[in-house]
Amino acid sequence: WFVGLALIVAGPLIASLYFSFTDYNLLQDPNFIGLDNYAAMLEDPRLRSALVVTFTYVFVSVPLQLAAALGLALLLDRGMRGLAFYRSAFYLPSLLGSSVAIAILWRQIFGAQGLVNQVLAIFGIEGPGWISHPDYALGTLMVLNVWTFGSPMIIFLAGLRQIPEMYYEAASLDGASKVRQFSTITLPLLTPIIFFNLVLQVINAFQTFTQSYIVSNGTGGPVDSTLFYTLYLYQQGFRNLDMGYASAMAWLLLMIIAGMTAVNFFASKYWVFYND
Repeated sequence: WFVGLALIVAGPLIASLYFSFTDYNLLQDPNFIGLDNYAAMLEDPRLRSALVVTFTYVFVSVPLQLAAALGLALLLDRGMRGLAFYRSAFYLPSLLGSSVAIAILWRQIFGAQGLVNQVLAIFGIEGPGWISHPDYALGTLMVLNVWTFGSPMIIFLAGLRQIPEMYYEAASLDGASKVRQFSTITLPLLTPIIFFNLVLQVINAFQTFTQSYIVSNGTGGPVDSTLFYTLYLYQQGFRNLDMGYASAMAWLLLMIIAGMTAVNFFASKYWVFYND
């Protein structure tokens, strides 16, 4: 385990920190240049664009994904027939959502001649090229992220099963409606689960790469509308062979994720309820 930690995690981590202070093209020895890479990031318009795209993706798709996951978990918690099948079916997209095959499928569904436009054509509606139009391309990737709600849904379902039934029985005797029971019993007792899912999904969303790479053919287009931060990092490191700059970008991403996680933990004390 320690060998794996040193070779796979700690070693590359320390190396990338060193490379972030160098001019390194993978073909020649690194040349130490101090903070030049970090200074260059402040003046990089495409980096700013990538940050805007990534933050928009995270702040919109993650809440929608968690809402969909919670809604399906509440439905499945009612004990419907064939629960095991539905649970597996809903979880399957989470296993495949970051795969190349699903990203290619998504490109075919939302292409100019894709399934979505074929359905719209039945009703006489001419749909746009969803992934080729800058106003819609990012939205299609958000829909893909929301669709992969299976993992948080399973966690929500486990949390719902841990809420004592006697709370609902007492609320029913007091005349509380289902909406009232959800707002005063279910939601407060689920806040630790919501917080756990929120932290995980925010971290995962900031690291999204495959979907954007496949849908945009690695360009981040159209007009950089799907240029995620990780995709731009890849372009700098492996297309432009500017590994020093890419390493600096990687450390900035680490700081952003750490900062967002810290904010979530700080804010959790105001809305997360632990039933001690």
